[in-house]
Amino acid sequence: MADPEDQTTEPLMRHVSYDRFGEPDVLQLGQSAVPEPGPGQVLVRVHGAGLNPIDWKTRRGLGFAARQIENSLPWTPGYDIAGEVVAVADDVTTLAPGDRVMGMIGFPAGGGGYADHAVANADEFAIVPEELDLVTAGALPLAALTAWQALFEVAKLEAGQKILIHAGAGGVGHFAVQFALERGAHVVATASAANRDFLAELGVHEVIDYRTTDVAEECYGLDVVLDLVGGETGMRSLHTLGEQGVLVTIPTVTADDIISAAEEMGLRAHGMTVRPDAFHLDEIAELIEDGDVRVHIDRAFPLAQAADAHELLEGGHVRGKLVLDCR
Repeated sequence: MADPEDQTTEPLMRHVSYDRFGEPDVLQLGQSAVPEPGPGQVLVRVHGAGLNPIDWKTRRGLGFAARQIENSLPWTPGYDIAGEVVAVADDVTTLAPGDRVMGMIGFPAGGGGYADHAVANADEFAIVPEELDLVTAGALPLAALTAWQALFEVAKLEAGQKILIHAGAGGVGHFAVQFALERGAHVVATASAANRDFLAELGVHEVIDYRTTDVAEECYGLDVVLDLVGGETGMRSLHTLGEQGVLVTIPTVTADDIISAAEEMGLRAHGMTVRPDAFHLDEIAELIEDGDVRVHIDRAFPLAQAADAHELLEGGHVRGKLVLDCR
């Protein structure tokens, strides 16, 4: 006769969570039952989970996402995953077990990416190009979607325009410079001297060392500024715009101040919040397939070292992206 306990044993998965806001050490590795996909959902065996600045800000209790989860801790962070579909709900016809997928999931209150399995809505996923391994693909969705939507939906960047991208070597920045170049724009980017060669390899036309040069004295008449830094950097960048130019600022903490300052100067500035969009991810995947865009991974960490990854991420000098290897 079978042991009754054997019949009730559920398959377990590893996941990282925190039960309070705080320093990186609040991130703890634990186990829980592998979830089952609900209506419209798929279960993914996660290979790579991307890290983004919103992750550490939320962990500290800062920003709009923290307000949405503060009463539902413990919580598993992570909005970016790539992996292999292992199960689908009965009503899902677009994906099947075995598909290699990537997506921005559970944004902003769901999360769940820092795990070796995750459930998410099928319509949040795109197919991963064969040219891209699944750990690397996990670093792509949120940062690439932020760059894509900022450039083409908000700024409406066109070929021949001149754009300044702050923090061009960072997670969002290194995608933004590649998208802008592919669109045919003249790209100027700020970075530290250590990242000058990296950006030159991506094809950036001009690199400005933000530590030694004031962009307001170096640039003028710009069509677009993508501000990934915020604060005083965003404010100073308003002086680089042409009369018809537009600045898109991503950090939410200072967005209202920058937008107000732009209005006083008779200029245009907008904030934005990224949203999941599988169609945009499909377009980005095509650029990767064609060799026009690449994902740069600064470092991959095992799932158990999520706290170390957060510490590096919070330092603010990551080239490209960090990713958790959840295999």
